[in-house]
Amino acid sequence: MIISDSTTLIILFDLQRLELLSNLFEKVYIPKAVYDEISAKKEITLPAFMEVKAVHPCDKLDTLTMLLDAGESEAIALALELKMPPIIDEKKGRKIALQEGISIIGLLGVIYLNIKKSYLTAEEAKQFLEDARAHGYRISQHLVEEMFQRL
Repeated sequence: MIISDSTTLIILFDLQRLELLSNLFEKVYIPKAVYDEISAKKEITLPAFMEVKAVHPCDKLDTLTMLLDAGESEAIALALELKMPPIIDEKKGRKIALQEGISIIGLLGVIYLNIKKSYLTAEEAKQFLEDARAHGYRISQHLVEEMFQRL
C-alpha cells in the first residue's frame, strides 16, 4: 500500500497508464486534497485499487500547509498517520518528507520498479518518459540516465 500526491497521478491518468501503479501496489490511498487536484479539470472515476482517504486534522498538517500545497501537505500528513510511504515528485515536498523520516518514491521509482518486475521493458519505459515529458512532466535527464544505469 502507498499514498500518492497529485503529480504522478495526473501523468498516469493523462497517459492512461494506471496499471503502472496497480502492478506494484494493492491499494493506493489518495488524500481528499489530491483527489480535488487531479479532478480539477474534469471529474474522474478512481479505479478499484485507489481510495480517497481523509487526513485527520493535526498540528503537523497545519505546519505542512504553510510550507506546501494542500495535496502534498495531506499526502505527507497521511503518510505519517498511516506509516506508509508516499509517491511525491516535487523537490520541496520530497525534502520535507525525508526530513520527517518518511521513505518516498517518485514517478521514476515507479517506472524503475515496473522494469525490475518485468512489467515494462527499458524501451517501453523510455517511450513512457518521452510521452510524460510531452504532457508537461519535468524531470532531470541526469536522473533518468541514473535510473537506467541502475538496471
